Amino acid sequence: MRSGHAAEAPLTALLKREMADSPRQAIPFRDYMQRCLYEPEIGYYNRPAVKIGKEGDFYTSASVGGVMGLALAAWIARLAGDGNEPLSLVEWGGGTGALAAQTLDALQTGYGDVYGRLSFTAIESSPTHRSVMLAQLERHAAKLRFADGGEWQRERDGMRTIVYANELLDAFPVHRVRRRGDTLCELYVGWDEADGRFAERELPCEDERLPRYLERHGIALADGQTADINLAAPAWIEAVLGRIACGHLVTIDYGDTADELYAPHRMNGTLLCYRRHLAHDDPYVAPGEQDMTAHVDFTACVAAGIDAGVDEWTLQTQRAFLEGGGLLDLLRDHDGRDPFSPAARRNRAIRQLLLSDRMSESFKVLIQKKRGE
Repeated sequence: MRSGHAAEAPLTALLKREMADSPRQAIPFRDYMQRCLYEPEIGYYNRPAVKIGKEGDFYTSASVGGVMGLALAAWIARLAGDGNEPLSLVEWGGGTGALAAQTLDALQTGYGDVYGRLSFTAIESSPTHRSVMLAQLERHAAKLRFADGGEWQRERDGMRTIVYANELLDAFPVHRVRRRGDTLCELYVGWDEADGRFAERELPCEDERLPRYLERHGIALADGQTADINLAAPAWIEAVLGRIACGHLVTIDYGDTADELYAPHRMNGTLLCYRRHLAHDDPYVAPGEQDMTAHVDFTACVAAGIDAGVDEWTLQTQRAFLEGGGLLDLLRDHDGRDPFSPAARRNRAIRQLLLSDRMSESFKVLIQKKRGE
């Protein structure tokens, strides 16, 4: 009988090499999370596996009954108004394309004049998701084009533009910090040879951006408190708004303002992992095979928008946004004898989006507007 060790997973091997080459024998948690989620071909989002829905690891609001796109379409139509002005609609990080399909279908059937003058750009970095989106949006092929983020940001067309992103920012890699008395530490990740797994390392913070972030947003951590800092989210907000000459940026995600996210009752931060629809807080198991997210700090996102020249902004719960989009009007009477009828399924989906604690109150919608010249 032959014996031996199982072959080491490529992502594990890559991370161990990177840690071994580091002076601290460890890398910042932010870099670990980046590799686990986005490493080409072997990171979680770039593996050819189902991630969203019943067969995946988590659901999004676009997964629930197809009604989110109806509310978004109604909102877009109100913004577009009457006239013949061309409209550029952009979705960033659309995943399977479910929300894009819902939104474009609703615009085509309910707001044909608006649909007729829009173009749709899908910004999606995952090759797997691009192929899935292409099939999902085949009936809108005449309106559709794909672009990467850098390519789109370099364009300057002057068109009125609406960009939306649903559950994008929560998956940006985060730095993790912890207060120890008067010292701010950053969490690193190293390899624990004895346990045969990755493990946390708490080291003095050397990245000056992290204490500066806490100071700017008035965040005072308690002794022993861990916090997640997403530097990429406000940078993304500022970059996207810098590209928009006139229009709106809509960010839909779960999160809150800084005073809530970094309050003393959140001693362990907000980082969560999702695998096979189970949530847990251990990012060191199954690297590359589970989703990792952290709540979005909307205080920082609002500040980034103001820095980018936003004229108006509103922050509301997803429930308020959906109600404003007429979602309650979509509830339909039905005889109740067939729980699987289209009307019954839609009613359940609407109630889940409006009444579920997670999807109605934890999710926020930030709308930022630039009037242009």
